Amino acid sequence: MAYDHEEQEQLDSLKAFWNKYGNLLTWVLIIVLGAYAGYNYWRYTQRTAAEEASDKYELLQKSAQAGEHAKVLAAAADIESKYASTAYAPMAALVAAKSAFETSDLKTAKAQLQWAADHGGDEYKSIARLRIAGILLDEKAYDEALKMLAGEFLPQFSSAVADRRGDILVAQNKLDEARKSYVAALAAMSKADPGRRLVEVKLESIGGTVPAKPADAAAPAAA
Repeated sequence: MAYDHEEQEQLDSLKAFWNKYGNLLTWVLIIVLGAYAGYNYWRYTQRTAAEEASDKYELLQKSAQAGEHAKVLAAAADIESKYASTAYAPMAALVAAKSAFETSDLKTAKAQLQWAADHGGDEYKSIARLRIAGILLDEKAYDEALKMLAGEFLPQFSSAVADRRGDILVAQNKLDEARKSYVAALAAMSKADPGRRLVEVKLESIGGTVPAKPADAAAPAAA
């Protein structure tokens, strides 16, 4: 009977606890399960969106390769509106910008690049802003181009930014500043960079001197 009495006390305690906290625990459980279900649904929709965006981006690339510019712009607009959260959206914007540039539609090219800069990750922002500066250079909007280059860029774009700044300064006939910018571009470039020679030619063409390569370390003296 002692065991039965002890068991009854435990049951009474459990009932009292449930009467006091049962409703709260039920709601907490509902919220937790709902959040878990929502997270799984979010993952599913994200995965599905990425797969759909990938398929559409592949079609966009095929249209770009075929020179079907209208289809490229339409496909990019579709991806940007429906799959903006995926990496394919800024990628599509960059392809659309290139397609528009090839047809001399600079307004659309800039709009697509600006979309990539506003919605893409840091790498896409750097690429897009660098290309916008190039278009502004073509339009002779030099101050706007320099302002675009004054923003933040990933470190790996430092040489390209300095090179583009040099081009703009040359167009403004600010040759002293341009030389400094080209030198900065060379300093940030790898010695094996295929674009290095072009920067050297541009520097020399405005009276600059290509910095000497660091001398090899002296060989150790013979024993």
